[in-house]
Amino acid sequence: MSHPLDALFRPRSVAIIGASSDANRIGGRPVRFSKYAFKGAILPINPNQTEIQGLPAFASVRDVPGRVDQAIVAVPAKAAVQAVDDCIAKGVKAIVMFSSGFAETGAEGRAMQAGLARRCAAGGVKLLGPNSLGMLNVEAGLYSTFSSYFDPLWPRSGPVGIVSQSGAFGTYFLALAVERGLGFSHFVATGNEADIDVAACVDWLADDPATGVIMIYLEGCRDGARLRAALAKAAANRKPVIAMKVGVSDKGIAAIASHTGTLAGSDAVFDAVFRENNVHRARTLDELVDVAYACSGGVFPGSPRVGVVTISGGVGIQMADAAADLGLELPRMPEAAQRQVLAMVPFAGPANPVDATAQVINDWSMFTKILRLVAEEGNVDSVISFLAHTGTTPGVMERLKPALQEVRTRFPERVFILCMRMPREMADEFTRIGFLVFEDPTRAIAAVAALSRLAQGYARPRIARAEIKAAPALPGPINEAEAKRILSEAGVPFAPERVARTRDEAVAAAKDIGFPVVLKILSADIAHKSEAGGVALGLRHAQEVAQAYDTMIATVAQREPSARIDGVLVARMIEGVETVIGVKRDAVFGPVVMFGLGGIYVEVLKDVTLRLAPVDRSGALEMIRAINGFPLLAGARGRPAVELDALADALVAMSRFGAAHPEVGSAEINPFIALPAGGVAVDALILTGEGE
Repeated sequence: MSHPLDALFRPRSVAIIGASSDANRIGGRPVRFSKYAFKGAILPINPNQTEIQGLPAFASVRDVPGRVDQAIVAVPAKAAVQAVDDCIAKGVKAIVMFSSGFAETGAEGRAMQAGLARRCAAGGVKLLGPNSLGMLNVEAGLYSTFSSYFDPLWPRSGPVGIVSQSGAFGTYFLALAVERGLGFSHFVATGNEADIDVAACVDWLADDPATGVIMIYLEGCRDGARLRAALAKAAANRKPVIAMKVGVSDKGIAAIASHTGTLAGSDAVFDAVFRENNVHRARTLDELVDVAYACSGGVFPGSPRVGVVTISGGVGIQMADAAADLGLELPRMPEAAQRQVLAMVPFAGPANPVDATAQVINDWSMFTKILRLVAEEGNVDSVISFLAHTGTTPGVMERLKPALQEVRTRFPERVFILCMRMPREMADEFTRIGFLVFEDPTRAIAAVAALSRLAQGYARPRIARAEIKAAPALPGPINEAEAKRILSEAGVPFAPERVARTRDEAVAAAKDIGFPVVLKILSADIAHKSEAGGVALGLRHAQEVAQAYDTMIATVAQREPSARIDGVLVARMIEGVETVIGVKRDAVFGPVVMFGLGGIYVEVLKDVTLRLAPVDRSGALEMIRAINGFPLLAGARGRPAVELDALADALVAMSRFGAAHPEVGSAEINPFIALPAGGVAVDALILTGEGE
């Protein structure tokens, strides 16, 4: 089955419009790079020359005999429009546009870029760029790029594909990964993304048999649904995606707008998208490369249980600390296995970490026997060995290699890591036979933690997302009483309450509901009632209610003189664990549901978790358990545990409401009181209009 990007990634013929005889110029490099390795036709286009770098040149792409699958456009922005028209006339299927001077330059450039995109769409041509560094297919020897990185070094073929919204940075971490020993299938820099974006490239790589691991550098996204679908496809095909997403700070977001013009989006929502689709988010370049390298081994541990074998007790302690910080387990070796270790090395630390001590230097076979014992008897799925600078000692690793290879072959489902200094060629050889090689023990631990989390994600059943039909639009503005009625109809339980428009009505309502009660101002114009003096808590008799009503009406009128007041709400005071449940409409990904500790803790602790809406009950329970304050819900320090299912049901109802109402920018219940039996919402806010 063909894919719209096949002509981009697997062309059989490539034209270079703006080709140059100078092999160091932007138009000359792709000719030089590809002609030594690409098996397809390379077609230089230049109206002023008949031969370029030993290849026949053509005045126009229209003059080329036969088909042209991909065209590189390496001409100034104003000439690029004619080049696109020529490509459309020729029937070119994909364009790689190096040309800059478009959306990144301002309003006029954005208009030019939009025109290019319309031309390509109408002509059935896929456009990479403009302002793109290009792409490559390593196995095919196709280098449709002008990056100077490829002058001294050519990446070797391998399972890793890279998609980057920055060309220069993309080739930089490609270079780091090459130095790490990684091999590559494809590299693509998406540039301004007038047409082809990161999502489209990930979608193609997710189906590509040559690609097993996908690295992404991401600044933002224009089409959240398409990115989610691409990441979901990669997850379904068990292809790990390691993403570096930037644009967290205000300065970073502003820089993104000037770089590619994409929407940076909410960083917390991107985290939720990554979590949903089992994407590992890397915070540093080291982490990005390390996790991609670890994933390229193709072995994912069945559990977070790790065995550590070391010739340094100090390093064993460091690795144990790192493992604990990252949620890995170091199970104690069985007593019988410990006795076997001590029989070989009497002064060893046999538990786990296993400190084989420097005694193994006298007989390296003891080390491999201990390694085999840990793998066989240690109840672990990953084994990390620290051998210091043994790899630089002449002859040692050559003698160890057969025994290590035998252990690797005997336990193919285990992850094996060697931590030591060794020459690059030796590290590559041990990688080839199935070991991962690290110099820094803590980075090795972090890589195993990443593999373990990815494995757990693949083991979870993927649940089809429920399709929620749009409900009739809500009018705005909406006051609290109306918000509670709407959300109650959506399935959220609320505490009994009454609307009162006079002091006497408030007192009568409090007597009917039962003391103690709460009074809250009722106004669609006031979002934060406490700051306006519009909340009175713990009122225990009629006189307190009457006094609170008079004070509230006067204070609110003074602090919010333009607000329309519809009365007050009188509700029963309920004691329990305060939580917050909300939905908001993200500018990139749409409706998002939020859960956390409520009341004043929302702003103070910011202990909340997000998911894309809607969620089912299992997803809601995951959210509840994910917050740091979960022990308060589970019954910490002798308190009664709350009914989690009731809390989850309210979260599901809220998420479905958000998914059904695109006109709602945000809605919030703060607090939702979680109780040992059930739970009730005691406040509600619905804001219609644009979300974040």
